[in-house]
Amino acid sequence: MYSLLRKALFSLDPEASHDFSLDMLGAAERLHLMKLCSPNLPADPKLLMGLRFENPVGLAAGLDKNGDYFNALGQLGFGFVEIGTITPKPQPGNDKPRMFRLVEHEAIINRMGFNNKGVEYLVGRVKKRRYSGILGINIGKNKVTPEEEALSDYQIAMAAVYPYADYITVNISSPNTPGLRNLQFGDNLKKLLSGLKETQQQLATEYGRYRPVVVKIAPDMTEEEIKSVSETFAANEIDGVIATNTTLDRTAVKDSPHAQEAGGLSGAPLTDASTNVIAQLRGHLGKLPIIGVGGIMQGSDAVAKIEAGADLVQVYSGFIYRGPELIKDARIALLESR
Repeated sequence: MYSLLRKALFSLDPEASHDFSLDMLGAAERLHLMKLCSPNLPADPKLLMGLRFENPVGLAAGLDKNGDYFNALGQLGFGFVEIGTITPKPQPGNDKPRMFRLVEHEAIINRMGFNNKGVEYLVGRVKKRRYSGILGINIGKNKVTPEEEALSDYQIAMAAVYPYADYITVNISSPNTPGLRNLQFGDNLKKLLSGLKETQQQLATEYGRYRPVVVKIAPDMTEEEIKSVSETFAANEIDGVIATNTTLDRTAVKDSPHAQEAGGLSGAPLTDASTNVIAQLRGHLGKLPIIGVGGIMQGSDAVAKIEAGADLVQVYSGFIYRGPELIKDARIALLESR
């Protein structure tokens, strides 16, 4: 069914298709039709970071930036849903067009630029939560905030979402906000994480409950850089890592007419690179939780991420290309792989 629907959706501009699809999901949820899309599969719970995930297949941040649709998305069979990236203040993002399909490669290039309605709006939506599964909230800094003041933006966003998130993701790996990826390295990373850890502890005391904080990293790191960030994560007692965000590498899509578009590349060309980063992280991080994301286009890709060292997985571009069937395939493949 989705393959037929996809033909119609892919005839639209990618961003218009994205918005239309989410609006339709929202309408289906309001009409109580979402059960028709939810797979009937055995429970496959996973305990991680003090949280109980109903199954190990989640939705990555980026699809539902403002928290408008997570109640509907949560009924498609995901074990957890991550919303955002959200910033302290609303911002329009980059100029359009800013999303491109590379259909022949099952890939997407985007340079959205953290377009969102601001953290106050998202909190208002999450306060009306009906979804009972695990909800992650992904936070970032505003484009106009100088790199040296980034910590303040993350602290503001963290404080705002803390009472409503089951876990919080610190996004320092999007390639579409100038200077953001610089926060992944050296003293910048140490300063950011130590400050956020202090804020997390203060909020845990204030609210009487601990919310895990995970960091989302890029795939475009050398082995030495992966080792270095791993040491910083461990030193600052970060609760987990999401690996990985989109890539700047265009090698696998160099024949595409969109190859030179600025932005992050996701989808099938990212599969092996993200899995390789997960394997390296696992070698450095011991038992620290890893959520694997990047190029999961079929069930076997999810299994490969788990075998490389991930504890959970997330999908995004594969979900755009294959629809809810990918959730079912990934869950079945993971069940059968044990």
